[in-house]
Amino acid sequence: MSIDRIGLYPGTFDPITNGHLDIIKRGLRLVDKLVIGVATNPSKNPMFSLEERVDMVTRECGPLAAEAGVELSVVKFDELLVKFARRVEATVIIRGLRAVADFEYEFQMTGMNYQLDPEIETVFLMADPKFQTIASKLVKEVAKYGGDIAQFVPETICEEVNQRINNSK
Repeated sequence: MSIDRIGLYPGTFDPITNGHLDIIKRGLRLVDKLVIGVATNPSKNPMFSLEERVDMVTRECGPLAAEAGVELSVVKFDELLVKFARRVEATVIIRGLRAVADFEYEFQMTGMNYQLDPEIETVFLMADPKFQTIASKLVKEVAKYGGDIAQFVPETICEEVNQRINNSK
């Protein structure tokens, strides 16, 4: 009897970027089931509601999971990451790293999570070099000032971000 490897990829995904999708594609190769946890994070002043972000992630990632033959679920969460990981029965947390600054933060978080539950491992995937500069916060800022974000996000997400900005003017 095989035990399914359940991975958790948490994030705010406001909006989901090509960098996120790169980590998700690669993470799908490591697990039998991937849970994408969409976090509430009011301190980040999200452009999109939690429900909108869940819908975006589901729409963009569903085909990737189907192609990989991996079960996917997209779940919103507002609790301690380790508690959420236990609740969805994840044994591994997948995190993406872009730069040294990411590593310092992730190193601390991983250490804390290990203290809280040593049964849950954290796996780091280095961002593809072409995605290392992409951050949701920067994508939104570029778009707000009229820059072209098409190379940083999927086409449908680009349209939604631009529409949101145009509607807020």
